[in-house]
Amino acid sequence: MTRRWAYRRWDGTQTSSVDEIDDLFSDLADDLLYHGDPDAALRRLLNSGFRRPDGERVQGLRELMERLRRRRQEELESGDLGGAFHEIAQELDEVVGEERRGLQDLADEARESGDERRRQVTDEVVTERRLQLDLLPEDLASKVRGLQHYEFTSSAARQHFEELMERLRQEVARSWFDQMADSMANPDPEQLERARQMLDALNRMIEQRERGEELDPSFEQFMETFGDFFPGNPQSLDELLEQFAAQMAAVQAALDSLTPEQRAQLQALADQLFEDMDLRWQVERLADNLRRAVPDAGWGRRYRFTGSDPMGLADAAAAARRLGEMDQLEQFLRSATSPGALAEVDMEQVEKYLGEEGARSLDRLARLAKELEEAGLIEQREGRYELTARGIRRIGQRALADLFSKLAKDRLGGHRQHRVGTGHEPEGQTKPYEFGDPFALDIQRTVHNAVRRGGTGTPVVLAPEDFEISRTEHLTRSSTVLMVDLSLSMPMRDNFLAAKKVAIALHTLISSQFPRDFLGLVGFSEVAREIKPEELPEVSWDFVYGTNMQHGLMLSRRMLAHRPGSKQIIMITDGEPTAHLVPSGDSYDVFFNYPPVPETVRATLGEVVRCTRAGITINTFMLDANRSLQGFVEQMTKVNRGRAFFTTPESLGDYVLVDFLEHRRTWHTSGRRGA
Repeated sequence: MTRRWAYRRWDGTQTSSVDEIDDLFSDLADDLLYHGDPDAALRRLLNSGFRRPDGERVQGLRELMERLRRRRQEELESGDLGGAFHEIAQELDEVVGEERRGLQDLADEARESGDERRRQVTDEVVTERRLQLDLLPEDLASKVRGLQHYEFTSSAARQHFEELMERLRQEVARSWFDQMADSMANPDPEQLERARQMLDALNRMIEQRERGEELDPSFEQFMETFGDFFPGNPQSLDELLEQFAAQMAAVQAALDSLTPEQRAQLQALADQLFEDMDLRWQVERLADNLRRAVPDAGWGRRYRFTGSDPMGLADAAAAARRLGEMDQLEQFLRSATSPGALAEVDMEQVEKYLGEEGARSLDRLARLAKELEEAGLIEQREGRYELTARGIRRIGQRALADLFSKLAKDRLGGHRQHRVGTGHEPEGQTKPYEFGDPFALDIQRTVHNAVRRGGTGTPVVLAPEDFEISRTEHLTRSSTVLMVDLSLSMPMRDNFLAAKKVAIALHTLISSQFPRDFLGLVGFSEVAREIKPEELPEVSWDFVYGTNMQHGLMLSRRMLAHRPGSKQIIMITDGEPTAHLVPSGDSYDVFFNYPPVPETVRATLGEVVRCTRAGITINTFMLDANRSLQGFVEQMTKVNRGRAFFTTPESLGDYVLVDFLEHRRTWHTSGRRGA
């Protein structure tokens, strides 16, 4: 089939899947930067939800589960299971009342007839019947049993009782067998015998499968013979058993929600309604078999219905089944640890209990990770989601854009030069060719000059004065190491995210706009370590105490030792030096003390001196600086002649990026190292 595409002019109202994925990834970016774990960030987004570019709110799992809990509470408040007993008892009392009135009418008619013999016989019958009614037990099952063996005098009372028994048979059958209720409650002996045969065949199939034997009858033969009992048209024995088990488990949950007395009465009542002993045994046999065959159908559930409207057993079983489905849905949502796991959810159930809006949200959440994977931003490795190189770049670009958006436009400009010349990078400007210039001919401008001089027509004749060449930037190089404090105080004071965002933004700026520049990354806490650019998004703070600036400066100095151009260290910290390395044979031990001791300060300043001798400028950005940190940094700047910035997490990025650009600009114009 040939795929056809249609295009129309962009009017601003269309939604782009690319834009949506970008916005979605932007929602993840700060979380990824803070925690450094794409898998955990996706789980948090899964729980909280997000807003699409068109403004539609995609509900998270927490919101969906809260809606599900409210829906569950509404179900529990929909009726009173015990109220059904009161209704049955009331209706039986009405039957007895109708019979008593019928007896009174019979006695009155005999008395008015004038026939003494008739009156005597009638009085004896009426007295005996009234005594039978007086002796009826109070519990429902016994009262039903008594009335079943009672010879009614009133045709109205007899009809009322028979109608009540038929309704109760339907109620019990519907509660146990749902769509099979008509067949099971039918008093026709032939139909009841066929129902018994169906249950017997089904029980044999379950037991045969449990023993590992061949099914006799086969499922296909069973459905051919008894398929009319199952309007749901199950396609396999497992599907059939799941349907049966769900219904019977719901009935059991409804029964278990009754008081022991009510449960005993209802069981006895059911026994009275289904007088076929073999049929009752087959039902009990099926229930036992299903418990073993489908153990996770929810057999142990029970619910506390708190409504005021009387609820029959069938309605209670239906409510219990809905509650069971809601419980399973909630358990599924609660256990979903990744968007991909949501693909297994039954969307019909979701729409049934959470509505169309909830189903749309869950479907959108289920496609979350897949779309990010297809966009090349994340990938699965050993069962966990991790950022791809493209994802890392995208986070850096976003961090850079966020920080640049805060700066005044006149502060930006990249490698702005105060003089132009030749080099490697085109500048976008041209100049007439002069002897000694590289012959980087700009063809368009050269031909344009020739046509303007010689007029239109062919051939176009070039003259030396027509030649125009492209200008190129006068290249500078800068080598920078960014030292980021990873000690525990950074997240405790809410400084970590800002520092990490600056680190990844600076890396993106240099790698994209100044590819010949060098940027090294060092994290320091109790000790320092080099951080590779690809590790940066997943870097987190260290759960240790100690701010070892000395080790960080030592690593930074070694990383800059053989780098060209201007050299600087940018240090971001919120605490004074509290740790340093102490030689111990062929290795080092870490010395830590808070508050700082003179030994640590001297060791750190000694490393500052070594950096200064190596021509490295140290610029320090202090977050939440206290007086001790300020005092130490003042000493450091006197030794190194670098700069100190007292800043906040909100303005840190502005300072660092502006200072980096200004540092390179100053180095170029002054022709010296440092700033």
